[in-house]
Amino acid sequence: MGRPAAFDREDVVRAARDVFWREGYEGASMTALQHATGLNASSLYHAFGAKRGLFDAAINDYLDQVVRPGLAPLRASEVAPEALPDYFRTAREHFADLSGRTVADGCLLVNAACSGLARDGGVAEVVRAYRAELHAAFTRGAAALRPRRMPADRERLVETCVSLLISALAMIRVDHSAALAALDTALSHLEDGSTP
Repeated sequence: MGRPAAFDREDVVRAARDVFWREGYEGASMTALQHATGLNASSLYHAFGAKRGLFDAAINDYLDQVVRPGLAPLRASEVAPEALPDYFRTAREHFADLSGRTVADGCLLVNAACSGLARDGGVAEVVRAYRAELHAAFTRGAAALRPRRMPADRERLVETCVSLLISALAMIRVDHSAALAALDTALSHLEDGSTP
């Protein structure tokens, strides 16, 4: 029987996640990953199979620890009418304060979608599933916010909000003002009752 791992897997995955989030998959060197996790290359390969296995674990952790907690009010059994505007207000607050630990690095999944790694079928599927998860959550939020609107009107609002969020997540790394403007535009549609 093999010796049990002498490290906390969650801690290792989260440390690697932050390197991938900041540097991207291609930019995250094994040296940087070893330094962040405190493990040598042999231990990382033994635990995760390869750098890609560590990245996949980091993506799953990102979804569970970063994305889904933020979407929880939109996925609850009963969604409050203000849940979708509140989601964007909270995002706006985080984006406005770049002193936060990772906001300036955008979104790990959007960053992956904008890299060469997106050509990998597995990564592309994870990014598509992430967008679908946003869409489903925002659909529930739009139904709670605008219950009397036609489904087609709500769908336009949802698509607008998903697109503006993804735009903001992509732009935060290069144009802070543009990222905030995208979130402000989403909020204007949500708060004034207009349908895009």
